[in-house]
Order: sequence, then structure tokens, then C-alpha cells
Amino acid sequence: MDAISVIRTKRDRGELTPEQIDWVIDAYTRGEVADEQMSALAMAILLNGMNRTEIARWTAAMIASGERMNFDSLSRPTTDKHSTGGVGDKITLPLAPLVAACGAAVPQLSGRGLGHTGGTLDKLESIPGWRANLSNAEMLGVLDTTGAVICAAGDGLAPADKKLYALRDVTGTVEAIPLIASSIMSKKIAEGTGALVLDVKVGSGAFMKTIEDARELASTMVALGTDSGVRTVALLTDMATPLGLTAGNALEVRESVEVLAGGGPKDVIDLTLALAREMLDAAGLGDADPEKALADGSAMDVWRRMISAQGGDPDATLPVAREQHVVTAPSTGVLTRLDAYDIGVAAWRLGAGRARKEDPVQAGAGIELHAKPGDTVTAGQPLLTLHTDTPEKFDYALKALPSSYDIAPAGTDFTATPVVRERIA
Repeated sequence: MDAISVIRTKRDRGELTPEQIDWVIDAYTRGEVADEQMSALAMAILLNGMNRTEIARWTAAMIASGERMNFDSLSRPTTDKHSTGGVGDKITLPLAPLVAACGAAVPQLSGRGLGHTGGTLDKLESIPGWRANLSNAEMLGVLDTTGAVICAAGDGLAPADKKLYALRDVTGTVEAIPLIASSIMSKKIAEGTGALVLDVKVGSGAFMKTIEDARELASTMVALGTDSGVRTVALLTDMATPLGLTAGNALEVRESVEVLAGGGPKDVIDLTLALAREMLDAAGLGDADPEKALADGSAMDVWRRMISAQGGDPDATLPVAREQHVVTAPSTGVLTRLDAYDIGVAAWRLGAGRARKEDPVQAGAGIELHAKPGDTVTAGQPLLTLHTDTPEKFDYALKALPSSYDIAPAGTDFTATPVVRERIA
């Protein structure tokens, strides 16, 4: 077996054999296949695709490159959620403790932000003392005592994916649907959860810009999960507009706590509850009432215990950026569009995100939204507030925003896109 023959097979639109897939994943993980060779194969996959058999074998090979976790010792059924990433997507923060408050165990392995999309771990690290990196024993301990844990995946979980993900990011192959699906599902299946709900974003702020691409990705991942014995369902959710009223690490934590306290923006509440119901149903807990757990404070109680168990102080003051800049509405009328991608790029440029995985992020940087599509705005009123510790970043961030919103004449009819667009099972 050699790398060049594997590359040629996919370059020429052939189907990779199980033996070719097993060999190339193992050899790349060990360093026998060079980065430039795997880059060529990833590009061939992006251009020519993979069938269901190939994707399933590719995913299995990545799982086999590392360890598999086991939660059989827990007294609760396990259920997890994965989002494909967006702008203002803080849903994991209120969702994990909410589902735990309803009787499930939620082993939420999360990641960091890159480019215009935010990362759950970056958000939580704005809480003083909170730790993302836990050993498997620590993770199981937090899960057993609180019902939920949000942490980084260990190095032993699908190491082939970790290596390939970094390569895809610098070779223009992130968007390959077979590679996205196998990357996500290899980690989730190796994680050992019994049920999985996928939040597949669609719109300008998502990797999948069209409903057709989002549907293909969701269907591929649901099939991978189902074939591996994990009860899997996907929701296609809107990412044309940022979720909630904040984009940025500490800003989003603050908003998440508002949701757990019974307030917060309607779209964040609606999506949190929709995903909670799917997770509980997949775990066999369909009779639980997440809306009640949000209202009676039990979800907030789990949040506080979970943050404390990972070294964080749930009562600590969250970081606030030193500098602010307000963008005002240029005219009076109805806000009909607020582009998620543009807002995400501006927040990233303010310091909320990173261009490379080793870059630092500013905890307080980001953007507050003072209106959402459908709201009436008045000329001169605040539309956005930009936050950063480094005011020289304002000009660069503002360059992303001139065409990021539309204001129609007052009285214009507007129908908002529902936050949940489709369900795939």
C-alpha cells in the first residue's frame, strides 16, 4: 500500500477500498504519510466526494486511531449535542445543565473558535478559574456528580482527526462534506454517548450556506451515527442572523446565564428548548419538561455546580472590554437583515476569535446587538456596540460592517425565518 496509489484512486473518481482507507488513516497518524500527500487526498475528496460506504469506513478508521470512552458506570442515560458552528452560538452553555436537570448525563466535548465562528471552550474560559482540560477520570467524576460536563477532548480521542482537522484548515478543504461528517462523528462516536442531537447551521454565518448542503451534511452524519448504534437526529437551524444579542466570549456567557435565570433572547430560549427536547427524547426521557427546569431554577443549580466542579467561580465578575464603539442606525425603518458572517468577522477582528489555533483571544471582546431583524429602529439609535481592549482594532472591525444590515421603510412587512428549519432522523 502506498499514498500515491490512494491519491490517484480518488483523483480519478474511484472508490477507496476499506484496506486503502484503513492504511492511509493509520499511516498518516503515525507520520508515514506526509502532510502534502494527505493534503492532496483531502482535496481529491473535496472535489470528487465519497459514498456512504467510504465515509463510514473513513470514520471507523479515525475512531480506531485512538481510545473509546465508556459511560456504562453512570446511572443516567447519556445524550450529547454537536453544533456545526456559527455566530453567537452559545447554546451549549444553557443546554447542557438544562438537560442534566431533566435526568440525563451530558458529556459535552467542545472545541475552540477559529475564524468567524466562536468556540465554547473560549467562552467558558472567560469565567475565572474554569478549566477546559480534564483527565478522563476527572470528566467522569464531574459527570457523575453534576450530570453535565463541558470540556476539551483528550489527546487520545480520534488523534487522526485532530491531525487531519489542522491540515484541512490550512489547505482549503474544511468544506468537504465527507470530511466534516467523519470529523464530527468520529469524535462523538468515540466519546461513547448513547444518543446524539446534531445542530446543523445553515446561512451566511455557517459552513453550510444553503439548505441543500446542510441537508446533505445532516443526513450523512445521522446515517453514520445510526450505523454505529448511536441514536442520532439532526435539526437544521438558521444562521443567517447571529443567535441572541451577543457575539463574543464573556458577552455570550453573560447572556447564557440570563437564559438560565429565566430571561434572555427568544431565539436562544427557543433553540435551547428545541434541542433539549430532542436530546431527552433520544435518551428515553421524553416525558421530562425542560421548560419547567428552566423556570424553576434547577437548570441554574446544575450550571453552578458544573462550573464549580471545573474550578470556576459562578459568582465571579466576568471580564469587560476596556473600550466600546457604538454603531448607530443611519435611517428610521424596519431592520430586515443582520448578516451573521459580517458580525462574526467583525467580532473576530475585535479580538474575540483567532486566525490560527495558537492565537490568544480577548475574553471581553465582541459585539452587542441592540436590534434583530423585524425590529423597528430610529435614525441615530444604537444598532451595535463593539467591545475590545485594543481600540486600534475598531477601524478594521468596522470595515466588515457597512453592508451587514438592511433597513426598509417603516411599515414594511417582515417575516422572520424560524430558528429551526428542518428535522432529519
